[in-house]
Amino acid sequence: MNQIMETILHRRSIRRFAPEQIDEAALEQILQAGLYAPSAGGRQGVLFAVSQDREVNLRLGRIKRANSNPRMASGGNYVSREQPSIADDPAITDAFYGAPTVITLFAPKGFLFSAEDCAAAAENMLLAADSLGVGGCYIGQGWTAFADPYGQEILRRWGIRTDYYAVMQLLLGYPRPGDPHPTPKPRKEGRVLRV
Repeated sequence: MNQIMETILHRRSIRRFAPEQIDEAALEQILQAGLYAPSAGGRQGVLFAVSQDREVNLRLGRIKRANSNPRMASGGNYVSREQPSIADDPAITDAFYGAPTVITLFAPKGFLFSAEDCAAAAENMLLAADSLGVGGCYIGQGWTAFADPYGQEILRRWGIRTDYYAVMQLLLGYPRPGDPHPTPKPRKEGRVLRV
């Protein structure tokens, strides 16, 4: 099996991070993977706002949590038993899970394929992160982190254009020592239709 396929099969969402910041060379490679992702019409409209400020990340993560109402897990319905999400555990108050690096992907409000362009960039970045030993997690509905006056001030501070919106966040950090790598859920049968 080639290295790309090995990385695809190994990558899992990580929500428990070690406190140390990721290596700058690794971050640059992860960002390069995002910059080289496909984009509709080759527009390259995605903006990547990299925050390594723990205080900002914690405040935005708490705002996002307060503005998120995921259906809470029950019985056999859960996101992750090994590394619970905010949908699994209402006691989690930081939707960014203490990640030392949070990258918010912004895209044009009026462009039909903004979310798809961000998703393609995010997957490239998550695969690059995994290949470098960096844990990552994709968090949707990025705009909810900026849904109060502090969030709006951060957008101004970061110089985000008003015709752009936060599509998602990527959480990056080294996996917490001692935590086992999450196991994959079994693949569901009957999803490939050879027509």
